[in-house]
Amino acid sequence: MRWKTGRRSRNIEDQRGRRRSKLSLGGKRGGISTIIILLAAAYFGIDPAILSTLLQSGSGQVSSSSQHQNQNQAEPQSAESNELADFVSVVLADTEDTWNNIFNQHGAQYREPRLVLFTDVVKSACGMAQSAMGPFYCPTDQRVFIDLGFYNELKNRHNAPGDFAQAYVIAHEVGHHVQALQGTSQKVHAAKAKLSKEEANALSVRLELQADCYAGIWAHHADRTRNLLETGDVEEALQAASAIGDDTLQRQAQGYITPESFTHGSAAQRIKWFKTGLNNGDVASCDTFQANAL
Repeated sequence: MRWKTGRRSRNIEDQRGRRRSKLSLGGKRGGISTIIILLAAAYFGIDPAILSTLLQSGSGQVSSSSQHQNQNQAEPQSAESNELADFVSVVLADTEDTWNNIFNQHGAQYREPRLVLFTDVVKSACGMAQSAMGPFYCPTDQRVFIDLGFYNELKNRHNAPGDFAQAYVIAHEVGHHVQALQGTSQKVHAAKAKLSKEEANALSVRLELQADCYAGIWAHHADRTRNLLETGDVEEALQAASAIGDDTLQRQAQGYITPESFTHGSAAQRIKWFKTGLNNGDVASCDTFQANAL
């Protein structure tokens, strides 16, 4: 990506290095915290089975006094981490430019989200969250949250390296913000409460695929109006979409797939809808809820 000359966003909250205690699966405090995370994950469309596996990969428990002390301490960041934070700021700013223009064209005003950079654990209006959850959007406070360490996971564990793969992740979460502004997220969450688990999962898939399509819309405009993309960038995004498809993650976590438990969509579906937004650049093309075939 040609990002270094891009505008930086003013909507970044840098909480990196403020180490809070990691949430533990053991003990009363940790157990309750984990249950809250799993419930939140189910609410926001994250497969609890996959999340549980990730949480078990190593979480320790720290006393409340140590937690309070750590909250007030910010560790110095490496040059690599600071450059990545700068990159995130540019990508967020570019999504702001894209969605401000699109909303203006439709006679509406775009409310820009804030993006919080954190380390290990963060407190949001949706509750405490651990970096193992990956990047997420909280509609209650209209913030995107990301631990930059996730990008190492994306590169090393999921084999999806590259700056545009990283940008796709941000654009997807911003897509959830757009859905919140449209009222789509609220309608989906209300509808899910009246459905069976399988039906609710299917609705979550449509919500997530629309966010993928919205990420594609950002890529469309970033390429055509600001010339940000370089050769190979789109392929990086497609690899990232494939790597975090439900079928891919389930095979890694349990060795087989259960389509009825999908909450984000298969690799092929995520690629399809990202490309739909990329090729059309039109919000109307991203209506996954009316699509007969995903």
